[in-house]
Amino acid sequence: MPILRSAALFVVAALLEIGGAWLVWQGVREHRGWWWAAGGVLALGAYGFAATFQPDAHFGRILAAYGGVFVAGSLTWGAVADGYRPDGWDVAGALVCLAGMAVIMWAPRGNG
Repeated sequence: MPILRSAALFVVAALLEIGGAWLVWQGVREHRGWWWAAGGVLALGAYGFAATFQPDAHFGRILAAYGGVFVAGSLTWGAVADGYRPDGWDVAGALVCLAGMAVIMWAPRGNG
């Protein structure tokens, strides 16, 4: 179950980071008000804590792997929240990023 826990933590991190950035965007660029932006700042702060719960102890590995989740999550967020429709190349790129994330995080490793 460590892989399921890790995957769930990546999803939580993505929701917090992408959602936080979207709230800031909405508050500032779309003129919805500073409360939106403030909510985004809080979500971005919470994102900073999400990675600390990953079972792997290597900060660089976790953040590098999260990059793949961020790419796929950003496209998904855009499709759900803003009506953006990813094309086949977007989807292929996101799948490549997710495959890279899986290799970085969950490849079998020795004790080194």
